Amino acid sequence: MKFGIFLKLVVESIRFAVQVLTTNLLRTTLSLLGVTIGIFLIITVFTFVDSLERNIKEGLNFLGSDVVTVDKFPFGDGPDPDYPWWKYFRRPNNRYSEFEYLEANLKNAAAVTIVGRANTTVKKGSSSYNNTDIWGVTYDYKDVYEIDVENGRYFTQQEIEGGRTVAIIGHEVAKSLFPNGDALGKDVKVRGFKLRIIGVMSKEGESFIGTPSTDDRIFLPYKMFTKMYNIGRVFGINPSLAVKGYEDDIGLVELQNEMEGTLRKIRGLRPKEESDFALNRPEALVDALGGIFDVLGIAGWVIGGFAILVGGFGIMNIMFVSVQERTKLIGIQKSLGAKNYFILFQFLFEAIFLCLLGGGAGILIVYLGTFIPFGTLEVSMSAKNILLGVVVSSVIGVASGIIPSAKAARLDPVDAMRAG
Repeated sequence: MKFGIFLKLVVESIRFAVQVLTTNLLRTTLSLLGVTIGIFLIITVFTFVDSLERNIKEGLNFLGSDVVTVDKFPFGDGPDPDYPWWKYFRRPNNRYSEFEYLEANLKNAAAVTIVGRANTTVKKGSSSYNNTDIWGVTYDYKDVYEIDVENGRYFTQQEIEGGRTVAIIGHEVAKSLFPNGDALGKDVKVRGFKLRIIGVMSKEGESFIGTPSTDDRIFLPYKMFTKMYNIGRVFGINPSLAVKGYEDDIGLVELQNEMEGTLRKIRGLRPKEESDFALNRPEALVDALGGIFDVLGIAGWVIGGFAILVGGFGIMNIMFVSVQERTKLIGIQKSLGAKNYFILFQFLFEAIFLCLLGGGAGILIVYLGTFIPFGTLEVSMSAKNILLGVVVSSVIGVASGIIPSAKAARLDPVDAMRAG
């Protein structure tokens, strides 16, 4: 088919579609309503599912990517129901000596860190900031997890190794204790220890799922942290061991295998003894939620599908009426040499145009809905979902218009002109 003929088909189809709309506006609007509602429901579900997934993943960014952690409990499906729960609690806490051994011996690790966590009150003169998360970290923490220092700097290797009394504070801590913005070089007190502020982190804000924010956090050297808190004992603080893998280690399989063997060796476990630790990947939490998102997506297709089905029958009804009203015109076109495919495509494009009109209205409503605030949930429509709406509308247009179009194309020109 030449481009000129194709363009003529499109123009004529749009012209006839507009004529159908203006001739019986109420009938057409009610018929398009099914397509509009169906596309609206499908795109709404997928937009919210994508937004939920994106917000949850952003909320779990503090867990890092390509990271394996050493914990007592497994992530993902949770603890083994056949495994006695009290055995998990009896597992030994991670030790600083294990961190040193892993750092020195792991070949598949890009970086290794140990992190101690506690919660306390930070004081500055007569002012105080309650429920502050205190994190003791090592130098390579910045290579395992993201830490965004807005003002000042990160720790030096000497400050970490020497357990110096220095700290990096979160945005809200700095704002509360130093409202004039002059936190750098000033001192705060934590559990009786005076700490010099060398950095202030950028504002992170509240996440959708309420995960910990760096805004209420203070970082300090791990060895300084151990002077403040009881570390490593059964009922003391259990520090977290985290290892960053290389990108070319797909699934971090090599790293996990190496860590498994190394940790068993450190803890003196015999070949037949079960491991007294769990190796976890934060991605397992996101994967566990993936099934929920899939179910929501299927629900969107089912609910929207019924509305689209109704809309499709409505468009088909319009097309049958349109063929009946233009039977004489079809006969004239055929008598002047119009081919069957010309008539077929003319009505088919008209059906597609009508469906795109209804689908476009549904997409527009969803887009306008993204401007409505939903608390901490940031909702946005992706180009993928817009394309999905256009494709589904086009498919419905083809499905609902093919039978009326084929009927029009098969009309005998003489009988068509007599019918008119």
